[in-house]
Amino acid sequence: MSLSAFPPSSSSAFLSNNLPPASAAVALPSPASFSCHGSLLPPRFAFSTPSFVLKSAPRLSPVSRRQSLLLSSLNGSAMAELVSSSNGSRVVAAEKRGRAASSSSTFLDARNEEDILSGIRKEADAGRLPSTVAEGMEELYQNYKTAVLQSGHPKASEIVLSNMSLVLDRVFIDVEDPFVFPPHHKALREPFDYYEFGQNYIRPLIDFRNSYVGNIGIFKDMEHKLKQGHNIILISNHQTEADPAVIALLLERTNPHIAENLIYVAGDRVITDPLCKPFSMGRNLICVYSKKHMFDVPELAEMKQKANIRSLKEMALLLRNGSQIIWIAPSGGRDRPDPVTGEWHPAPFDKSSVDNMRRLAENTGAPAHIYPLALLCHDIMPPPAKVEKEIGEKRVISFSGTGLSVGAEANFDEIAGAYENPEQAKEAYTKALYESVTDQYNVLKSAIHGKQRADTSSPAVSISQPWENVSAT
Repeated sequence: MSLSAFPPSSSSAFLSNNLPPASAAVALPSPASFSCHGSLLPPRFAFSTPSFVLKSAPRLSPVSRRQSLLLSSLNGSAMAELVSSSNGSRVVAAEKRGRAASSSSTFLDARNEEDILSGIRKEADAGRLPSTVAEGMEELYQNYKTAVLQSGHPKASEIVLSNMSLVLDRVFIDVEDPFVFPPHHKALREPFDYYEFGQNYIRPLIDFRNSYVGNIGIFKDMEHKLKQGHNIILISNHQTEADPAVIALLLERTNPHIAENLIYVAGDRVITDPLCKPFSMGRNLICVYSKKHMFDVPELAEMKQKANIRSLKEMALLLRNGSQIIWIAPSGGRDRPDPVTGEWHPAPFDKSSVDNMRRLAENTGAPAHIYPLALLCHDIMPPPAKVEKEIGEKRVISFSGTGLSVGAEANFDEIAGAYENPEQAKEAYTKALYESVTDQYNVLKSAIHGKQRADTSSPAVSISQPWENVSAT
């Protein structure tokens, strides 16, 4: 997501004013542990679905299965509150507050594929689902099923039914009662845990045997800096709507603080598309309008720019507090394959976006560190071949290996301090960040798609599978 969508000088215009006193950052708890259910997964990367939680229980009645699907995604403390109520009034109140209950049992009661597909058609025929959303839900189900079955997991069919029942329920709830994202959205964790909901959905799509993390030691160093009150900015390429979940899944065992606290600068499409919104609700977001879609509707361009300024102010306030880690894709959108060769490469970075982010981070008081981050996961959920104006893209899904790598900190003075011309300095700094991301990406590409495993490590990128060295909890 690009920050060049902001009006010129909008960042520096207010950075010298209206900044509140610094306050202590509050650390979130680390994620709960899971036991391993399949050889495809490293310790802790098990499928946490109701099918497995209740796998030894007798066949559930429609009501009890619906409750189990719901309760399995509730935060522990919220679940305790729900089940402690004898008259049910607290359940209703808590569900309304946390958007935890479905207004229909259509999807949570589904026992098989026919129940799911007929449920979609029923709600569409009743006028409760727009036809375009209904078509997207059915397509998503079919593509997700195909991808999970590719994994060869013995419980694949159960995983599909459990995960898709909950996904379609969450989509249906939001269609009937749309959630509105504020400029700074904090992940919704209770009573319904949208973060774990997203993790559980993407986890079965990742082939962990063929996934890698580059420079795990730098991630550990970043966590140490965050604890000291420093800010971290990750300048990254962007590949799919699943990027946040992939990043968190690859780091949740070794770097849970980063996995859960990372803030993503997100475009408006992921907070407006009905099939994407429930997953976005589980992430920490700074919501902005993308440069690529700023003038899709010319008369709305001014409104979008004003909204982006509000989001920029929210980001500045966060950074002023310290201990923040923010991800941004200065390309302004997702990577796309070369139309001739079909090869994937990180999309070029916009130098204005990089410079805006750098100045914002460096002028808010707390020490700031900028790192280049490479992400490879395009096969999981590749974007359309071309940028589309319309909301509601076709979602192709696959089971695939993924990769994540972080490079050495990029110090602006060391890289571009010798340039007297500000534009040349911006260009040099942006080029250094992009080249680092590209180099890391190529190492990951060789390991994942070249099938060369960890032998592909370079002097600047040491890749590993850190979950292999961690015992199950």
